[in-house]
Amino acid sequence: MNDLVEVRPGVYRDSVTLMRVSRALTERPGVAVAVVAMATELNLGLARDLGFAVPSATPGDLLVAVRAGSPAELEDAAAELERQLAARAQASGTRGEAQASGTRGEAPPRTTRAAARAFDASLALVSVPGEHAFAEALDAVEAGLSVMIFSDNVPVEQEILLKDLARARGVLVMGPDCGTAVVGGAGLGFANVLRPGPVGVVAASGTGAQQVTSLLDLAGVGVSHVLGVGGRDLSAAVGGRSAVQALRALDDDPATELIVLVSKPPAPEVARAVRDLDLATPVVAALLGPGQDDLTTAAEKVLRALGRDVPEWPSWPARDGAAEPGGALRGLYAGGTLCAEAALVAGAGGFTDFGDDSYTRGRAHPMIDPELRLEALRGVASGVVLMDVVLGHGADPDPSSWLAPAIRDAVARGVDVVVAVVGTDGDPQGLRAQAARLNDAGAAVFTSNAAAARHARHLAGG
Repeated sequence: MNDLVEVRPGVYRDSVTLMRVSRALTERPGVAVAVVAMATELNLGLARDLGFAVPSATPGDLLVAVRAGSPAELEDAAAELERQLAARAQASGTRGEAQASGTRGEAPPRTTRAAARAFDASLALVSVPGEHAFAEALDAVEAGLSVMIFSDNVPVEQEILLKDLARARGVLVMGPDCGTAVVGGAGLGFANVLRPGPVGVVAASGTGAQQVTSLLDLAGVGVSHVLGVGGRDLSAAVGGRSAVQALRALDDDPATELIVLVSKPPAPEVARAVRDLDLATPVVAALLGPGQDDLTTAAEKVLRALGRDVPEWPSWPARDGAAEPGGALRGLYAGGTLCAEAALVAGAGGFTDFGDDSYTRGRAHPMIDPELRLEALRGVASGVVLMDVVLGHGADPDPSSWLAPAIRDAVARGVDVVVAVVGTDGDPQGLRAQAARLNDAGAAVFTSNAAAARHARHLAGG
């Protein structure tokens, strides 16, 4: 085998771009493995574990490690690497810098505060490694901007400080670990294509918000805004700081006729305090926990409150179901709230949230990078596997292309596979096309995660 190992000092590309470059190289003839990533300790360790002789580097350097079967194949891969990096820099970075510098030939802003002065903006989106997110978010808040912190692995003490400062400045902090928001019709982070409408959403859960709003969209009901507040906001430590602000903001919004409050299991005392807010706008709570409504039931309550009919949620049954129910149930999830909901509904089985901070440190979210879940699925020899596939902007552009072959292999081993597809008919991946391909591979497919969990529980003999 032939190896190429390079460290390019001071060359930065975002993790999603580099993941796609790595995937494109790996798919080339003769390439056994390709790691193109920022030189974090995790990525350096990964390359060394793969047998590459990696020199010392810093997290601000670009690491390239490619292994191919012949010198010619390695040379071709190296040329493709340069084409990929150049094309993606031209498509994103160059255009962004031209827009940032305007028409005067000025250098683009180098700090969040400088960017706030240069643009007529009211909101900043922070998506940097968690250890650096606090400084950028603080810059935004002190510049008078609301901020969406997509980054995870941010200490809770920093979250509390940011949210207290934001409240004093009259702005909103969404996050940390805020994966989804829709503000004035603009989707941020992982966002589905949603029709405009009368429902406002406050969500301490990205995929929970996506499930509720996608079901509402399938029923013909749109949203005014989706304000994510971060997965810890309704914890005892954070105390609902941003949720209270977001609820009051939607209560003052004339376009919002009804509010949905979505959260993975909250701290009981915080849930009570938030429920007891004096608001003029009716609120439907979708706060997961034992004895509480699942997200589909909450969406149906919203429809009834608006005087709308509840449809039959689309599903695609497996063509060849298990002859006799039975076997261990495993949940392999990308969405944390969807994972929590499925575990509550199924009542048994082993569930893994691959979007948890412990899995995303130094690598892309599993809604973008499928490798950890694929590896886990390949390791299941029998029983039932329950998975989610979340569509929309920011997510994998064609998740069925990698998941369908793995499902087909699992079904051939005797594994029953159940998939919850969260998305809308307007999403770029195509909800029904994705569902059909996964179904053709042998999976039972549901647009309701709760319905998928019940079906998986039945197949497992529950």
